[in-house]
Amino acid sequence: MIRRPAPDRWREFVVDTVVDRENEAVHLTLPNGVTRTAKRYGSQGCVALPRGADSVRFTPSRVEPELPDPATTPWRMGDVLPDEPFPEPLDSAAVAEAVDAAFRPPEGMTAAFLVTWKGRIVGERYREGIDMHTPLESWSMGKSLTGTLMAVLIEEGAYDLFQPAPVPEWQGEEDPRSEIRIADLMRMSSGLRFRAPQDPDFDPREGYPDHLYVYAGTANSFSWAATRPLQFPPNTVGRYRNSDPVTTNYLIRRAVEERGGDYHAFPQRHLFDRIGVRNMTLETDPWGNFLIQGYELGTARDWARIGNLYLQDGVWQGERLLPEGYTDYVTTVAPAWKADGRPYYGGGFFWLNTERSYPIPESAYYMAGAGNQKVFIIPSHDLVVVRLGHYRGGGPGDEGLERALSLLMDAVPRSR
Repeated sequence: MIRRPAPDRWREFVVDTVVDRENEAVHLTLPNGVTRTAKRYGSQGCVALPRGADSVRFTPSRVEPELPDPATTPWRMGDVLPDEPFPEPLDSAAVAEAVDAAFRPPEGMTAAFLVTWKGRIVGERYREGIDMHTPLESWSMGKSLTGTLMAVLIEEGAYDLFQPAPVPEWQGEEDPRSEIRIADLMRMSSGLRFRAPQDPDFDPREGYPDHLYVYAGTANSFSWAATRPLQFPPNTVGRYRNSDPVTTNYLIRRAVEERGGDYHAFPQRHLFDRIGVRNMTLETDPWGNFLIQGYELGTARDWARIGNLYLQDGVWQGERLLPEGYTDYVTTVAPAWKADGRPYYGGGFFWLNTERSYPIPESAYYMAGAGNQKVFIIPSHDLVVVRLGHYRGGGPGDEGLERALSLLMDAVPRSR
């Protein structure tokens, strides 16, 4: 897949694109003659190279799942679905109608739609040319994955959720950033100054925003985020800024490497292998730092597995992977966002349905990414719903998504 380095409004001066399939690279040449390159490297996906560089500044690796053949392994650890009919009282015809609705209008460019009920796939459909093994753009749903990986480390004893974030750059004498807790980072409430287009006071005349720079700037994203100054006291103002998931990923790397682990293999070995995920690509910056605040690709089934891990309160096949009580933290409104008059962001980089943005219960929560990528966890109905689509169809795609969710509420009985 060729990934755009930034939204279209930031790319208006790109005039020439060359796709070098033989070398798995893409070159963009600007009017001033500067050429920027992104190249594929192992399991780290496509990496944008610094200006003038011909390679990355880390050793790429290939990380393969340590899982049995999915074609012979039952869902959820594999892809084999049960033969028996759906149990009552599920209205399978209504579920099928909901799945169809998710693909209308065609301008919504829905690529995948999947529904699980009580852990079982009851609805699934893909756009032409795509199937259950196709990793798709997921964008900021990766933030919720970042929170999940941090939660795995917390369960393993590497960190405590409410401890001050041990970022080395913040440990100087009387550095106000030393008061930022891990929990604050994962509530988008750190207070770091990190200019983002979503900011109420954002002024594009001040230059390219930090929020996008950590994608396209080819800097060491962890160092960049860790050196940003404080704008607000921690846990007082909620702002949707990439500083917080990037810094969380920085802490993940530090914890894994401090105990002698393989950072690039950590997500697969400590999370994905344990829940049957085989097709997730996590991309990095040129220094090998995961950019999973938005640069990841996954299949609908793999995102459904992650959603079901939350539906089961962080327990998978009897093994606790996420800390006890972590889903309560995720589904509680972030205090800083509530104080800011926007009570719909929770913990762990999840969105809440507290204001009924979608026609599902207020207790539902979800991962969200640009282009209308969504994974809904609806505990009251034992549902996980995945919608993946192409960026340009994000707006129109919401019409079909809302209709599909409304139909599912009629098709599936409340169970809790």
